[in-house]
Amino acid sequence: MKKTSLLIWLLGAILFLPSFKTNRTLVPHALVRKADVIIYGGTSSAVTAAVQVVKMGKTAIIVSPDKHLGGLSSGGLGFTDTGNKQVIGGLSREFYHRLYQHYQENESWQWQKKEEYGNKGQGTPALDGANRTMWIFEPHAAEQVFEDFVKENKLVVYRNEWLDRSAKGVVKKSGKITSFRTLSGNVYEGKMFIDATYEGDLMAAAGVSYHVGREANSVYGEKWNGVQVGVFQHGHYFKKPVSPYKVENDPKSGLLPEISSETPGENGSGDNKLQAYCFRMCLSNHPDNRVFFTKPEGYNPDRYELVARVFATGWRETFDKYDPIPNRKTDTNNHGPFSTDYIGKNYDYPEASYERRKAIIKDHELYQKGLMYFLQNDPRVPADVQDKMKQWGLPKDEFKDNGGWPHQLYIREARRMKGVFVMTEADALGKTNVPQPVGMGSYSLDSHNAQRFVTKAEGRPEAYVQNEGDIGVHPDKPYSIAYGAILPKETECANLLVPVCVSSSHIAYGSIRMEPVFMILGQSAAAAAVLSIENNVSPQKLPYEKLRQVLEKENQRLDWETSQGK
Repeated sequence: MKKTSLLIWLLGAILFLPSFKTNRTLVPHALVRKADVIIYGGTSSAVTAAVQVVKMGKTAIIVSPDKHLGGLSSGGLGFTDTGNKQVIGGLSREFYHRLYQHYQENESWQWQKKEEYGNKGQGTPALDGANRTMWIFEPHAAEQVFEDFVKENKLVVYRNEWLDRSAKGVVKKSGKITSFRTLSGNVYEGKMFIDATYEGDLMAAAGVSYHVGREANSVYGEKWNGVQVGVFQHGHYFKKPVSPYKVENDPKSGLLPEISSETPGENGSGDNKLQAYCFRMCLSNHPDNRVFFTKPEGYNPDRYELVARVFATGWRETFDKYDPIPNRKTDTNNHGPFSTDYIGKNYDYPEASYERRKAIIKDHELYQKGLMYFLQNDPRVPADVQDKMKQWGLPKDEFKDNGGWPHQLYIREARRMKGVFVMTEADALGKTNVPQPVGMGSYSLDSHNAQRFVTKAEGRPEAYVQNEGDIGVHPDKPYSIAYGAILPKETECANLLVPVCVSSSHIAYGSIRMEPVFMILGQSAAAAAVLSIENNVSPQKLPYEKLRQVLEKENQRLDWETSQGK
């Protein structure tokens, strides 16, 4: 009986094994993935960083929360903020050269003839034959360039991988990151790490100091930081009096939507407010390639009463930033006192949980789609504006997996590191000699509005609505960006580089925060990471001349004197 029982037990165990194995395969196993350099983020900066690591003979992994690579460069911002294009070199310039090559092909002009395209860029021809660069482009064309970079360099990319931002998400030893974990449970180990996100999540989780919001002017001896009530350097303000109340000039009726009841603060003072975010919509007016806007979820036309009142003052600048890109499309940006910028609704975004960020992004989407629907359909919109608005819709051939809607919210500013060197207003205006340059910028100090509030006109009892925070100050000349601006303090982290959430004041970041610059700094950060591994030193202790030699070989533009004529 004992032998029979044992035999039955063994047979049962054998029969059970296949189902046990099958069940085991249904349980996800965390993987440990290793490379010399781990890059967190899916932005344009992340891709150029990975390319540079591989070019220098080391291994790299891109850990991307995003499905689509390229961030804003492939997410709708096709009308490039170039500034002075002479200072754009290296892989950043290669990106725009590849777009030039793309638009040399006849098949790239599906919806319009090449000669019909106006060739307008920001201070430069869009299609620059002399320099073989294309600065204005469609989102899908940009994304393909990034994917080509991935394929040609055999880059290892893991998508939809989100950093575990809990206290256990990042492991440090002796002041260095050894690994980080994602929400999937996977672990990424490396010798060097690069945070190439717009938010700076890895930087923050690693215990690096940073700032959110606007510093007071007194912090760095600046003029254009902090609150700037009454400063109007673009056209994004109420040029004529508009009542903020539901019933015009009746405070008892309450404020209209999208207006804060808070006082704006004293000029030059710091606060936790952020310049507004928006989606850079790509629109099409080709009848065979457009989908008209429909009434979005939760649509309430009354939330757009302010723009109706702006029209009533005679304002007619609706289409001033419907910037043309190839194939009868636009890169549509914010313009005017009430537009696609969702002012005041992003203050908690940088520190918010993933769930809260997702809600903020959705709120921005619904606000913007509602605005477009209002402009196309509401009787309060002047007929001349509405007739022209009805020519535009979302393109069928862009963002195909998202109904033509951009996959990336324009995070103009989130966290900013407090690193080895802080770039300030004077640096970004070209008034100083910045130490140890690793790239250049040249765009104006550009900040969008941070708040919309109620003000009293001088000498008059009536209250009006006004915006605050819109700044646009041009530098004296292109300027260098210091190596120390992408480095945390060594005591905080000795193997991390941060090329997007760079060490900078709010107003200096207004110039640095351009996509060509992010690609430049991503490449330079990667070169520094590889050299640090090869020399067995922290990036903070890397001899700068070794880095400069590599960057010059890679055709990076490091200072204005040597960049001219290139």
